[in-house]
Amino acid sequence: MGLAAGVATSLLWTATSLFFTAAGRRISPTLVNASRIVLAIGLLGITHRLVTGQWIPSATYEQVVLLGVSGVVGLAIGDQALFVAFVDIGPRLCLLIMATSPLWAALFGWIALGETIGGGAWLGIALVLGGVTWVATEKPTKNVAAHERSYRVRGIALAIFASVCQAGGLLLSKQGIGHGMLAEAQHMTPQAATLVRMVFAAVGMLPILLIARRREAMRRKTGLLSSRVGSPIAGWGFMACGAVVGPFLGVWMSLVALDRAPLGIAQTLCSLSPIFILPFAVLIEKERLSLRAIFGALLAVAGTIVVFARS
Repeated sequence: MGLAAGVATSLLWTATSLFFTAAGRRISPTLVNASRIVLAIGLLGITHRLVTGQWIPSATYEQVVLLGVSGVVGLAIGDQALFVAFVDIGPRLCLLIMATSPLWAALFGWIALGETIGGGAWLGIALVLGGVTWVATEKPTKNVAAHERSYRVRGIALAIFASVCQAGGLLLSKQGIGHGMLAEAQHMTPQAATLVRMVFAAVGMLPILLIARRREAMRRKTGLLSSRVGSPIAGWGFMACGAVVGPFLGVWMSLVALDRAPLGIAQTLCSLSPIFILPFAVLIEKERLSLRAIFGALLAVAGTIVVFARS
């Protein structure tokens, strides 16, 4: 069940990355991040009520603290960095860089939970990291403008930062569910844990929204024009679609995966998106994929298959 949930998370995240990239180009990454969290809270709250008969999940103080910090780190701060990176470098390279999360997740799981991963699984993780590094270090074409190169550097840095935040957030989520501190009968369900994370993520977005609003006001005063393209109405529509398949279904499935499998393995299986995104990068993003980009993604996915087999 945990392994299947990890693969499902990858499929869902592929779809949501395309939706949120399109939305971020039409409105703004900050508005996309904040709005999708609010929408996800509503969907998760209604689902929790239908399943359990309660609006508020049952949890200990320690669980609330861990899940709260997880929501701020992983869903507010980490995803804010990721959404900006989506606009900077596109969903394909972002998702590929996010495949580095297994390294951080395995490291955090070993330090905090005492989880061990066999040599075969570590080999798979190494292949994932090798494929990501190979593609990320590919030099842009010579006809790329200087400012676009700077955006590429910023986007890569933000995507790496987001991968660390995602792994850290999942570690805190696993502990918040109850692993390592409570008996299995006292563990929260992944759906309830996701709801708690989203609520605290909304709180964590408040200062980010204020900062973004001030920057937007300064841009208007200095006469700088927005680089957004397309219809804002379409942007809100893309955001709504992304919120359903990402924060609602995707995050829920990711917690099912980490609840039923070791943290490093769960996160690796949640990182299959680099291969799923390739046809969409060509058809929707109109990218011209180099052989290096294709083989790098295949190498990363081959590493994931090794982890799957060894687990």
